[in-house]
Amino acid sequence: MFNVIGLDCWRFREAQSDEWFNAEVPGCVHTDLLRLGQIPDPFIGMNEAEVQWIDKQDWIYEACFETHAEQLQCRRIELVLEGLDTYADVKVNGQHVLSANNMFRQWRQDVKKFVQVGGNRLEIYFRSPIAVDVPKLERLGYVLPAPNDQSETGGLADKKVSVFARKAPYHYGWDWGPRLVTSGIWREVRIEAWSGMIVRDLFIRQDEVNAEEARLTAVIEVENAGEATEAELRILVDSKVWSKPVHLLKGKQTVELDLDMRKPKLWWCRGLGEPHLYTFTVELAEREQGAVIANKTVKTGLRSIRLVREPDAEGESFYFELNGVPVFAKGANHIPNDSFATEVTKERYRHEIASAAASHMNMLRVWGGGIYEEDVFYELCDEYGLLIWQDFMFACSMYPGDETFVDNVAQEAEDNIKRLRNHPCIALWCGNNEIDSAWAHYVENGGWGWKKDYTPEQRERLWTDYETLFHRILPEAVHAWTPQTAYWPSSPLIGLTADRNQHAHLSSKAGDVHYWGVWHASEPFEHYHVHVGRFMSEYGFQSFPEYKSVRAYAEEKDLELESAVMLAHQKNGAGNRLIKEYMERYMREPKDFACFLPMSQILQAEAMKMAIESHRRHKPYCMGTLYWQMNDCWPVASWSSMDYFGRWKALQYTAKRSFADVLLSVTDAEQGNKELHIVNDTQKPIAGTLRLTLLHIRGSQVIREEDIQVQQAAGAAGIVHTLPTDKWLNGLNRAEHMLVACLTQNGEQLASCEVYFADTKEMDLPQTNIKITEVPGSRGSSFILCSDVLARHVWLSAEREGIFSDNHLDLAPGIPKIVEFLALSNGNGTSTFAAVSPGALTVHSLVDWIQG
Repeated sequence: MFNVIGLDCWRFREAQSDEWFNAEVPGCVHTDLLRLGQIPDPFIGMNEAEVQWIDKQDWIYEACFETHAEQLQCRRIELVLEGLDTYADVKVNGQHVLSANNMFRQWRQDVKKFVQVGGNRLEIYFRSPIAVDVPKLERLGYVLPAPNDQSETGGLADKKVSVFARKAPYHYGWDWGPRLVTSGIWREVRIEAWSGMIVRDLFIRQDEVNAEEARLTAVIEVENAGEATEAELRILVDSKVWSKPVHLLKGKQTVELDLDMRKPKLWWCRGLGEPHLYTFTVELAEREQGAVIANKTVKTGLRSIRLVREPDAEGESFYFELNGVPVFAKGANHIPNDSFATEVTKERYRHEIASAAASHMNMLRVWGGGIYEEDVFYELCDEYGLLIWQDFMFACSMYPGDETFVDNVAQEAEDNIKRLRNHPCIALWCGNNEIDSAWAHYVENGGWGWKKDYTPEQRERLWTDYETLFHRILPEAVHAWTPQTAYWPSSPLIGLTADRNQHAHLSSKAGDVHYWGVWHASEPFEHYHVHVGRFMSEYGFQSFPEYKSVRAYAEEKDLELESAVMLAHQKNGAGNRLIKEYMERYMREPKDFACFLPMSQILQAEAMKMAIESHRRHKPYCMGTLYWQMNDCWPVASWSSMDYFGRWKALQYTAKRSFADVLLSVTDAEQGNKELHIVNDTQKPIAGTLRLTLLHIRGSQVIREEDIQVQQAAGAAGIVHTLPTDKWLNGLNRAEHMLVACLTQNGEQLASCEVYFADTKEMDLPQTNIKITEVPGSRGSSFILCSDVLARHVWLSAEREGIFSDNHLDLAPGIPKIVEFLALSNGNGTSTFAAVSPGALTVHSLVDWIQG
């Protein structure tokens, strides 16, 4: 017998008040207060400062549930709390049941002795995370490094307490996010009444998988509330059944069953094949009658994936191999989609994952300052074929190492690894974000300067605590619960010596790299060609969201770069100054602030195009490029390629082109020549025609044209042609001419690009008259764009919310391009974006935004 008892009539109040309000669960105090009109929207204007009092208070949530006499006959009545944020005391009918201290853990407790027939009351008392953790800081006697903890915003001066709570670090602020320290029930709460047996967990361990055979082990955790029982264990997938008799003792136990599948359909990431998924069902049945006692179903994909770190001529490799095929990882870093995680619907998750897949990505990194994402996030990544680099939730800080904290982390790791380990998308577990490189224990003057603030004894203690967490507790958890998955202690990291302690920070010939010289150090974009590591797991450049998104948080009077509201929605202290500084370096001056917004997106897109394509051209030396960052948690100027409202910035469209499986890319060569590269991420060789067409930017007449036969091997990258610029131009003005390169194979266009002989800032761009013509038979969803002169950075805007198949594009004179408008559909499957009419269209280009 198994049934779920529902909880209803949720309400909440401030602990020091007698006034109750209706609550929504899952949710948090902030969202409940906002829904009731008790606080202003913290995402608008300067309102973030108005809600900082909330985290200093205790809050009580309460619900009712009914139990019937037959339910009380069950051997177990368990309260299951999937997620409590964060310090909480739980009572049933006034009796203490458990105390929680970790947002990332699941809590389960038998409450049968507290439950009565009829009405019952569940109370969850949330203690202020600030009130709980300030005394820990005071007892420690010194502040632990936590530079992103915006304690001053929260009225705490320099009391940075975020490191003491096992709670989403970004809640305390980051350089792209607000300080909104939440409390509440952020995941499901339920009561399960059951007798007999229950399957707690089913893990399909993939011992050896290839195209010929999958050798698997079904690892089943069973709890038997009754006496010892003889049963039959069965595993079902498609039409196949494996079984064996089992003797199940009273209590918890693990049983295993070997599975062997011939010629399995493998799971592949996007670009390499179908992300096929199997559904496995475990059944425990009565030995005599055959009736099913308990069952559980999981979905997984069969694949072999490994992190390959092997010595080579350049140092040591760092890449992922999927089903025996080296994967060049293309994607971005993912942060939580909202400061209030429960506001993220399945549709918002699908929009993000579908956007990543539509942009030719094959990997996202779930960054360590956020949350272990919801199940639906990983299910969508499985479905769309996106690999996941999964951080544990530690970032840019040093953490305590006391026994209570360490034990808490160990259980957190177990809970989350076991929850996620069946997802074929999980490629790697990483201990933390940037802590190793920030502390730089073995390089006295290395890192972020943290060590100078501590005595030698304190430094050794902090490093010992670090090693306990990231070189013992977490790798042991990964090995125990998902032994086929790689573990990487910190990102970035070059490597470890045999004793697992000495770290090399000065070399980039191995490991992964975060390169921030562009942006934080004001280095030129051209340095992206110079600083290329084996795997580029972070780099980025900021932009503003579009005008419509900015107006969602700012009034017209606030639309200036240094207004209070603009600065409040720019969490990187130098951010607006840096955007302006780089714009002056690479672009002409915008007409006004409204024009500054799209020009900031052009700047960001051009920077990331240079980085992405440089990384890809260095294949196979470099085998991964994950820019910072995919998304936003609130409306803000940030490094995102897709703003808080899901609107694609110019970068998202640029990433789609620069991540294409076949890329035609241009670099400067000696003597002013141009080198054309083909990057081929497909498993088929290319033998095609490269057509080069020289044009004047003010006219469509072809000045010169040439066809060149080119080849590129499967999975390879390299130069296929060097263009002698002086010969082609033959004295023509570099700033007034351009070249269009188009790669075709068997009549099909594989790739194209525009080649410019002068920087955008040097070009006297002509005024444009872009014609938009509906494609016949497209039902108003597809359009032909054409211009009789060069139109740079053409931007289409639609009346309806959605995306275009291409945008932020260049139109060469007389060469049309077709774009399609797509909106999020409600259907299942991977055809998420459907062609629809956009409504009214407007079109602009760079020349409309710059001063004459």
